[in-house]
Amino acid sequence: MSYGYSAKLVALNRQADKNNLGVRLGRACIRGDIPVSRVAETLGVSRQTLYNWFMGRSSPQPMMVDLVARYLERITK
Repeated sequence: MSYGYSAKLVALNRQADKNNLGVRLGRACIRGDIPVSRVAETLGVSRQTLYNWFMGRSSPQPMMVDLVARYLERITK
């Protein structure tokens, strides 16, 4: 099943800084077709927060970095 990330989101993610943890998370979710709602629930953040991370508009807060990094590692194995 495809969760249909929009072409706009995919394009903005590709243009964003690949060193940004949220952007890397977005790339992995897009590539793996992982639903935003599942990621949001797992990480305890809103879907809008995830979209902002995916596009590089914001980054995970310091207290979230370890959780996000571990989640990213888990989904990219």
